[in-house]
Amino acid sequence: MRIAVVGTGVIGASWTTLFLRHGHEVVAGDPAPGAEGRLRAAVAADQGRLSFTPNLAEAVADAEFVQENGPERPELKDEVFAVLDAAAPPGTVLASSSSGLPPSRIQRACPAHPERVLVGHPFNPPHLIPLVEVVPGARTAEAAVGTAMDFYRSLGRRPIRLRRELPGHLANRLQAALWREAYSLVERGAASVADIDAAIAHGPGLRWALLGPFLNQHLSGGPGGIAHVLEHLGPPMEEWWADLGAPRLTPELTHAVREGVREELAGTPEAGLVAERDALLSLLLDAKNRTDHL
Repeated sequence: MRIAVVGTGVIGASWTTLFLRHGHEVVAGDPAPGAEGRLRAAVAADQGRLSFTPNLAEAVADAEFVQENGPERPELKDEVFAVLDAAAPPGTVLASSSSGLPPSRIQRACPAHPERVLVGHPFNPPHLIPLVEVVPGARTAEAAVGTAMDFYRSLGRRPIRLRRELPGHLANRLQAALWREAYSLVERGAASVADIDAAIAHGPGLRWALLGPFLNQHLSGGPGGIAHVLEHLGPPMEEWWADLGAPRLTPELTHAVREGVREELAGTPEAGLVAERDALLSLLLDAKNRTDHL
C-alpha cells in the first residue's frame, strides 16, 4: 500500500518505521524546516520505499491510508485536515494519532468527506507498542472503522474500538487515574518520586504488562475469581477510592516532581534509558507473542 505519514516528529517517525518494515511505500509530509533530515535519522528501517515532501496535499494525493501526527492544537488540526480532506482520494481513511482530541471535533474541518475521518491513536513508540485506539466520530462510516481496524491488524497491532468519544480516549484516561494518585502522593509527602516509580515498575506494573486490570483481579481471587475478590476486598477498595487525592499542578508540586525525577535519574543518560526500555519491550513482546493467551 501507499501510506501517507503527515507530521514526522517522534510519533510520525515511529509509524514510518512500522509501515516500512511491513513492506509499504511511505510518503512523508511535513512543512517544518529540517523535517526530512530528522525523519531519516530517526527511521530504523530500509528507506528505499520512503519519499518526503513538505507539501501535505502532495503527500496524500495518491495515498491509500493517511496517518496524521501533528501537534495537539485544534486550530492547527483544522488547517491540516482541511488540506487532507480536499487532497486525499475520497475513499482513503484519514486517521489522526491525536492523544485526546475527539474525532467529531476534527471532522468539522472536513466538509467533503467527514465519513472517512477517525482517530487511530498509538502508544509511543508505535513501531513497538501494539495498542491502537480506533475512535470513530459522529459522522464516521462503519466502512472506515473496519478498514482502519483491518489495516492496523495487518501491521501486527492490537486495535481496540471505543464505543463513545471521551477526552483522552481510553488508555490515557486509565494512565491519568494512576498519575493523579502518584502526584497526590508526592504532594502529601507520602512517598518519593523514585519509590512511586519502583512500586509500579517492580510490582503491579509487571502483571499489567501481561493482563489488564480485570483479569489480574480475577486471577488473584483463586477459585472464586473476581466474585471472591469483590466480596472480600470490595468494601476496602471503596474506602481507598474515597481517600484518593485530587492534586493540582501547583508550582510547588511541579518543582517537587521535577526534582524527584532528576534525583531518580542520578545522571543516567536518558538516551541509554530509552534504548534499554525499547530493548526490553522487544523481548517482552516476543515472549508474549509465543504464548496462547497473552
